[in-house]
Amino acid sequence: MKISEHCVVGLTWVMKDTLGEVLDKLDEPIEFLVGGHDLLASIDKALQGHEVGAKVDLHLEPEDAFGDYDENRVFLEPRGLFPAELEEGMIYDGHSLPAGASSDPSPELMYTVTDIYPEHVVLDGNHPLAGIAIRLHIKVASVRAATQEETDNGSLGTGFFKLESSLGLNDDGSTGPTLH
Repeated sequence: MKISEHCVVGLTWVMKDTLGEVLDKLDEPIEFLVGGHDLLASIDKALQGHEVGAKVDLHLEPEDAFGDYDENRVFLEPRGLFPAELEEGMIYDGHSLPAGASSDPSPELMYTVTDIYPEHVVLDGNHPLAGIAIRLHIKVASVRAATQEETDNGSLGTGFFKLESSLGLNDDGSTGPTLH
């Protein structure tokens, strides 16, 4: 079966920056919905027409990957608004910033705590890979037709390097992965 929109692909990959440093490696296949919201549009397009066993090498500039770095997405917030257990790397959903936080951050973004100072906290709404050109070496491990439910959802829930707002947000205090 050839890859087309609304099919499910199992992929493995190695992602590197342009200097060759490995940013991520996926040895076991993960399934993604092609034509939905799981993959970057540039990856969706590059996979079209390939079959199981295909190897696809991509060089993605920031605008085709995670966007350019935008300094207007970096905010200073009073340290006192955040819990004492706050750590660098924690992520807050823009909808769930502590009461009293600036009204400037966009509620649609995820904010990573990048620095903690005695008087303030630095929140960065850029994706951690924003501004970075990447080289992606993909291997297609499987291809199957998507179910109607998968197509209707537009996702298998395994988005390609989407931030997850599990740190600092769970009511039970649990934490989890921040980058798929």
